[in-house]
Amino acid sequence: MKMLVSGQKKIILQAGVCFMKESRKTRYTRMALEDSLIELMTKKPISKITIKELCENADINRTTFYSHYSDQYDLLRQIEDDALSWAKEAISGVQDIKSMQEIKNIIEKILEYFADDHKHIQVLMSEQGDIDFQKQLITLIYDYCGIIPFASENTDAQELYFVFIVNGSVGLIQNWLKNGLRVPAKEIAEIIYHMALSMPVNPIQK
Repeated sequence: MKMLVSGQKKIILQAGVCFMKESRKTRYTRMALEDSLIELMTKKPISKITIKELCENADINRTTFYSHYSDQYDLLRQIEDDALSWAKEAISGVQDIKSMQEIKNIIEKILEYFADDHKHIQVLMSEQGDIDFQKQLITLIYDYCGIIPFASENTDAQELYFVFIVNGSVGLIQNWLKNGLRVPAKEIAEIIYHMALSMPVNPIQK
């Protein structure tokens, strides 16, 4: 009986080791493919990137690629989802926003993340990135901060105001990243914040 229990423990331990090795291998594969795609996107749009060159650049075969992703767009969506999850986690850590300064601090924190990484987010927010993702990220920040257009009967105008703010923020960040982050993140946060306030929006009051 003891031998049987001991044998079962050994099998479980071996299975656990195999799982850990497989998990590490999977993480490595995904990271290599993500890095490969981001590197290639610094040179050309994703529509011009083939699975063949993506895999060759990552030194991973195509069979392995297709075991994780359906195509290069699926891989990009995963990278974008990870970035959005980070943003949600970052801003959700700030509870009970009560002042304008706290809103600016959140925007600055996000911009500092852009500057630090973080090559992935820099490419995602560049002209080569997906504009829908960029708008989604900026909208997420504005929504959380309570920067939303005034409710009014003219919902079309209300939506246009918000589109203007979001598109302007995306363009400003793209220019900031493209020009080597010469302006401090704090100043860019100030510009974005005051650009939002110049529109008929409903921010948190002092």
